[in-house]
Amino acid sequence: MRMSFQKLPRAMGKATTTGFAYEVFDLIYLDGFSLTETPLKYRKELLKNLAGSTAHGVIRYSEHISGNGDEFFRHACEYEIEGIVSKLANSHYDSTRNRNWLKVKCAKRQEFVITGYTPSSKGLPGFGSLVLAVYEKGKLVYAGKVGTGFSFKQRNDLKKQLDKFSRKTSPLAVVPKDPGLRETHWTEPKMVAEVAFTEWTSDGSVRHPSFQGVRADKSPKEIVREEPTSGSRQSKTKPKRSG
Repeated sequence: MRMSFQKLPRAMGKATTTGFAYEVFDLIYLDGFSLTETPLKYRKELLKNLAGSTAHGVIRYSEHISGNGDEFFRHACEYEIEGIVSKLANSHYDSTRNRNWLKVKCAKRQEFVITGYTPSSKGLPGFGSLVLAVYEKGKLVYAGKVGTGFSFKQRNDLKKQLDKFSRKTSPLAVVPKDPGLRETHWTEPKMVAEVAFTEWTSDGSVRHPSFQGVRADKSPKEIVREEPTSGSRQSKTKPKRSG
């Protein structure tokens, strides 16, 4: 079973809680005593004694794997897990960001057709986000927006280029009912952007996208949704999740 963050809000809106499980991975207080100065590996031992090691039930102890971080990360990405969290075993608990806990995401990359841009609500130069699409059966299909990964110069330069291809109507086959698209400046599908992202959502949009650059060597007509091949995974043992 693979976790899905995009399915969580929909599931929480339903009356039933069937299928929910609460993964516990750290213990900060026990019997009124603070464990924040106790090393992580000992906090997890105490937590495992409380929760048990069963993989069933509502409350489940989140196991961890010691060492081989590079190999574990590679396997996680091969199985399309969003990423891993690496933790220093001897670290104390600290509620601020530091290098004792590192989140490392598995990023997918592919090209997208730029079909327009939205203005920035934060006063950024150029635009707020680029509107992305891919071709399906000869038609442009919405694939989400990307608003991060740009320098200020890239924002200004891209807007100037896109304004040369300005059009009044959307080139998309269907415009989603997304309030964020109401003020879109539509453009002819002439430019291609390379974007890194974590996964495709169920509605066909990219999750956590980040702009990587413009691909002048790619024709927009070539851009389709790329699917990972699964043949390389069949002979491998699926790794446990890191906790």
